[in-house]
Amino acid sequence: MTLKVTDGELGGWAVLRVSGEMDLATSPVLRQRVHDAVAEGRRSLVLDLSEVLFCDSSGVGVLIATRRLVRSCQGRLRLILPDQGAADGSHVNRVLAALGVRRLFDVYPDARTAVDEESSPLSA
Repeated sequence: MTLKVTDGELGGWAVLRVSGEMDLATSPVLRQRVHDAVAEGRRSLVLDLSEVLFCDSSGVGVLIATRRLVRSCQGRLRLILPDQGAADGSHVNRVLAALGVRRLFDVYPDARTAVDEESSPLSA
């Protein structure tokens, strides 16, 4: 399977919708799209990972590198990781929790909530 990343915008935030598998072969696609968004001056970024079916350590590495890049630009990063999604539940949510790094990210259930300045992230 491949990784598909589509660009969008919602409420002044750049939204990257990711679907497929984030692994050693496909993770560089997301890394490049994030770098492109930041190079275009986008500092408020939402990664919608609700349709990611698989994520290995290289995918987690891209998420952590994205967090570091966005923070270095005084930007904001929010992830969409619903409890249910990508067939049987958010795979990425489970992987991040198992690795103990989910607490590093502001996680929201959907895009509208993620861009709403009044919304609070889900608890880790």
